[in-house]
Amino acid sequence: MKIDVKKIAQQNDKFRKTFCGGQILLTYGISSLPMPQQFEITQKVKEFNNFTEDNDPYGEHDFGCFEYKGQQIFWKIDLYDLNYEFYSPQPDDENQTNRTLTIMFAEEY
Repeated sequence: MKIDVKKIAQQNDKFRKTFCGGQILLTYGISSLPMPQQFEITQKVKEFNNFTEDNDPYGEHDFGCFEYKGQQIFWKIDLYDLNYEFYSPQPDDENQTNRTLTIMFAEEY
């Protein structure tokens, strides 16, 4: 079974930029911030486009990090099966894949 990594990256970008088509999870640290700060952080996640060999070695656009008010923020997209139990059996097929985007402080990773 050949996986189309470019297709996964496109799907992950679409999900991350729109927050449509999956679950968005904010860790306790992020969700305990005032709403305007949560909004700023989620906007930075949506606008993120600094993918490099170091932070995206497989080319899936499934991880990013940035600084916000002196703290490192991580975001990570995980690809699950339709029941959110296991890794997707065909991660480049949106009909077999559920996405979860988690936004966290680096120390919560």
